[in-house]
Amino acid sequence: METSPFVLGLMALLAALMIAAAISDVRTRTISNRLNAAIALLAIPFWIATGLAAWPDIPLQLGAALAVFLVFVGLFALGAMGGGDVKMIGAVMLWIPLPLFMPTLTVMAVAGGILSAIMLIHMKIRPRETPVEVPYGVAIAAAGLWALHQHYLNQFQFIGST
Repeated sequence: METSPFVLGLMALLAALMIAAAISDVRTRTISNRLNAAIALLAIPFWIATGLAAWPDIPLQLGAALAVFLVFVGLFALGAMGGGDVKMIGAVMLWIPLPLFMPTLTVMAVAGGILSAIMLIHMKIRPRETPVEVPYGVAIAAAGLWALHQHYLNQFQFIGST
């Protein structure tokens, strides 16, 4: 799959924004609304540059990302996730091709599980009075980076597909 320098630049910018969000989440347990807004808004030129059709592809992409966002809003309402994490998931999913939605969510869940286990071990080694908050932005960023690699940068994805 050929990608233009503009598309590669947008993907590099997305990667940098996701990494910045993950670092922010680790340090402060918050993800800036500006970071999430930048991730979401940069999806629009990315869609145009990658040739996503105005109809029906863009509405399908928006609808699928909105559906994922709403599922995680439910988890936020239950107190299972932070608001910045939920906004980041919605923003990142705007970039993910529809066939990779479920694999991306699976990678996110596995990365979140590993992160939770690490946090649990850390809590056992260094007990604290305050409840442990898992910086789920790290798992979201890991899944987003994995999905970008799988779809756009994996040069071996088409081997054996003929």
